[in-house]
Amino acid sequence: PHPRHLPSGTEHPSRLQKDEEEEEEEEEEEEEESSDIEEGSPKSPLWVFGYGSLVWKPDFEFTSRKVGYIRGYSRRFWQGDTFHRGNEKTPGRVVTLQEDYNGYTWGVGYELHGLQIAAVLKYLNIREAVLGGYDTKLVKFYPQEEEADEPVLALVYIATPQNPSYLGPASEEDIAAQIIVSSGRAGHNIEYLLRLADFMRYRCPQVEDEHLFSIEEALISILPCIYPAEEPLVQ
Repeated sequence: PHPRHLPSGTEHPSRLQKDEEEEEEEEEEEEEESSDIEEGSPKSPLWVFGYGSLVWKPDFEFTSRKVGYIRGYSRRFWQGDTFHRGNEKTPGRVVTLQEDYNGYTWGVGYELHGLQIAAVLKYLNIREAVLGGYDTKLVKFYPQEEEADEPVLALVYIATPQNPSYLGPASEEDIAAQIIVSSGRAGHNIEYLLRLADFMRYRCPQVEDEHLFSIEEALISILPCIYPAEEPLVQ
């Protein structure tokens, strides 16, 4: 008898089983790594992925850093900030990650070894979790210059809608207007936005971050109305 052919686009059962086994192994690996981090004994090296102020101001020791991206998330200015870039009266707007099946978020991965790991986790717990309202999650980080290599697991900080500082969606114009009037202990909220836009523009020129650049454009259009100047503020 002739062999039975599977319909076009249908995976062979053995291949499906293999894919499922690989996914289970990856999930187990992520769970083990997550457990190690929670217990304070993560494996070396540990990677940390930054997509906000960490891309230009890590303020911790690391072994190496690489520009790259993670999949399944989009960066959004939906998190409120009453410490670093705002205060209780005028909260700033900083970025968090929104789950997005087709999304990509570009940033910087930091490689940590040995004693660096405990020191950095302690520092980031204060900076991102206690003061920022962010939770941790493990994601796959894809270095920009190593597309042929396997991704590495990286720790990332994400502010979820459940945290008290979460502000949620707003128009680009409303977000820009809020950023313009906000500042905190780390500096003005405008600096945060412009530095992040500059990082994307110069380190990831092939990427069009519509959300980020639309807010930057809205801010630039509003600034002359608030701070009149004879010369253009942005050339």
